[in-house]
Amino acid sequence: MARTLGAPPGPLTRADAGRAPCAATVRRLLPMSSAAPAVVVVPVKAFERAKLRLAPALTAPERAALARHMAATVVAAAQPLRVLVVCDDPDVRAWAEALGVDVCWTPGLGLDGAVTAGVAAARAAGATAAAVCHADLPYARDLAAVVAEVPVGQIGLVPDRHEDGTNVAIVPTGAGFTFAYGPGSFGRHRAEAERLGLPVTVLRPVHLGWDVDEPGDLTSPEWAGAGVLATAGIEPTSAPSADAPRRSEPT
Repeated sequence: MARTLGAPPGPLTRADAGRAPCAATVRRLLPMSSAAPAVVVVPVKAFERAKLRLAPALTAPERAALARHMAATVVAAAQPLRVLVVCDDPDVRAWAEALGVDVCWTPGLGLDGAVTAGVAAARAAGATAAAVCHADLPYARDLAAVVAEVPVGQIGLVPDRHEDGTNVAIVPTGAGFTFAYGPGSFGRHRAEAERLGLPVTVLRPVHLGWDVDEPGDLTSPEWAGAGVLATAGIEPTSAPSADAPRRSEPT
């Protein structure tokens, strides 16, 4: 059964966004089984406010539909690992709980703080590793296999295809890893691993390296088969452009 940590019981409203984050009540998360020592932590932004930089190519409803589809793809890609969605939006919470996914309620923390709270919740539940995976990876699959490639107690990083952002970060939950997302995060996260004295495994599976931030990212790579919008069932009102400047997460 899905649980929401750090949120009041019952339906949430926007007014609940100031409530305490899940890190304050992590004891509510059900214990991990010994067979599943890793948790996939997925930060999900409010669908209606996601992917604003796609506005030249997609309408607001299309952007929301795409964000929802990509997040669902990432959750499915995490199976059979346990998933913890971190969010501060009532609609995202309801969506995650409908999928049977645990939720970490993280109002007002920003991306770095929300992810840190999610990792703390995973640790309190007995997870030895957390794989932080962004929710905008339309071709995501086989996350468990990627996690398995990182030796226990070490750091695993999957950069975006531009070697700039960090699409997946696999960290020991007790390492005290400091997250620093935004442009250039891949380099910062490698430096943080060095600061902690932990070896880094860099993984570059193409299906986890393709994130969607700019209109040009909607163009399907040759290896992907169906395009981003086609798999989401979206027919855009205008054609995506590959000419817009790119910035890495968060969006």
